[in-house]
Amino acid sequence: MSCSVLFVCLGNICRSPMAEAVFRDMVRREGLDELVTVKSAGTGSWHVGELPHIGTRKVLERYGISWEGIRASQIRAEDGRRFDYILAMDESNERAVRALLPRDAKAEIMLFLSLLPEKGMRDVPDPYYTGNFDEVFELVSEGCRRLMVKVKDRLARIGLP
Repeated sequence: MSCSVLFVCLGNICRSPMAEAVFRDMVRREGLDELVTVKSAGTGSWHVGELPHIGTRKVLERYGISWEGIRASQIRAEDGRRFDYILAMDESNERAVRALLPRDAKAEIMLFLSLLPEKGMRDVPDPYYTGNFDEVFELVSEGCRRLMVKVKDRLARIGLP
């Protein structure tokens, strides 16, 4: 693979798997599945192995986006060397990612909503607590469209389509 993306939230059952599914779908539609790896993880371990939250699954299904193969996992220190981009869904998880990853990590770590500065928000709301999976889907979809521009620019810089 030539570009790799990891989305991170707290438990890896709501926001980050939603972003993984949405971005994976965009990558597929762009014909970039052979060039771009998309995964998600949580900073916490309590949901490891579980399917995405039912609310995440329902909103993805409503938009015809597959969540197949997505199971909760926990971020590991070596992910800082494995991924080019690590996008944290909120400031708390961004701090946890930065604390976990080694100093020589190659990953560009960023807040997901830094892709949408006009929203004036730092954190993607956690629908595990708010129940607002539709609002999160809108933010994730818009942010993933902007991320696709970054990924395509990166691929072009290294001479790939």
